[in-house]
Amino acid sequence: MRFVRRADWGAPATSAAAYIASTRGVKVHYLGAPYTSRAHSRCAAYVRTLRAAHLANPRENYSDIAYNLLVCEHGYVFEGRGAHRRTGANGNFTLNSNHYAVCALLGDEGLTKPTDAQLGGIRDAIEYLRDKGDAGDEILGHRDGYATACPGPDLYAWVKKGAPRPGRPTVSLTAVVYGATHRAADERKHPQYADDVARVQDALVARKRLAAGGFTRGIFDPQTKTAYAAEQRSQGYSGADADGVPGRTSLTSLGDGRFTVTT
Repeated sequence: MRFVRRADWGAPATSAAAYIASTRGVKVHYLGAPYTSRAHSRCAAYVRTLRAAHLANPRENYSDIAYNLLVCEHGYVFEGRGAHRRTGANGNFTLNSNHYAVCALLGDEGLTKPTDAQLGGIRDAIEYLRDKGDAGDEILGHRDGYATACPGPDLYAWVKKGAPRPGRPTVSLTAVVYGATHRAADERKHPQYADDVARVQDALVARKRLAAGGFTRGIFDPQTKTAYAAEQRSQGYSGADADGVPGRTSLTSLGDGRFTVTT
């Protein structure tokens, strides 16, 4: 992740925003105003200008730039309020407490479609807030729960897909958990899940947990479940936590460099 700390873009090292222990997840935003594509050398200046505008807004009474993190078109993640700080961007006190806010430097005119580098940076920001800020699994748009067009049609469509990392396949946690907890006959009623299960199987084969050809491809069969339990044990899980049913953390670790985990 290409991370730009507050002090490096010209803000005080620590935000004055209120502390927050954890959130349900992250909401994705855009600027909702015209924005022009620019060289990366000018992005820090724009973030400074945005913070100044927020601080000068008497109606909102912001204590800092509204967002926890911001991501430019070049994929750099700028530290706004940062982790463990309540956002000011989601619409009201409750919404601001429930989710962090990540803002793409993207407009409703000018630069309106996110670049692949920017999408990768937003994904980096989400994972950073999970790791450093105890963010939960939810990935939503600003418009979810608040009457707004934010984060715009293109970015919101990506959010609804689970915010996959560009250029990398996705695996749905829902799909593989369903497979691991249902009979093969039930799984076959959901053929759309087969690709997700197959990607997990390929990763297990690569880890030498599962013998190539020794399983039913696209079905989370007993051999796959046994192999997944071995993978969980290798990650330090034991007992009921190593039962062969994927969890987000173990699945993310298994997919590192191979696939992105979505809901």
